[in-house]
Amino acid sequence: MRIGELASTTGVNRRLLRYYEDQGLLHPTRLANGYREYDDADVAAVRHIRALLTAGLPTTAIAGLLHCVHDEDGRMVPSPCPTMITKLRDERSRITEAITRLRTSQEALDSILDTALRQRPVPLA
Repeated sequence: MRIGELASTTGVNRRLLRYYEDQGLLHPTRLANGYREYDDADVAAVRHIRALLTAGLPTTAIAGLLHCVHDEDGRMVPSPCPTMITKLRDERSRITEAITRLRTSQEALDSILDTALRQRPVPLA
């Protein structure tokens, strides 16, 4: 199938599909005329990429994990890859740290906002 059909089948636009290829996540066959040719495995790969992106993983991490997942009854299932658990734990830690930083920022902003709302406007003379 061509890129337009893959885009239609997966709901992912062509530009993103090309980006996934640039990131080493998709490996379409190139025809003599330069067109990309995709197969059913690429449809599954796009679904896996989207699921891993939704989980908060960056494409660099996905590139190292994509070979560790497969389809089973239309669902993504992890395979027993030696580094998968370590990489997933690392990514979870990264996300947890980001959430902590955002909560700290939110608390600081709430404090500033609360103080600003308690201030009485100074009358103009």
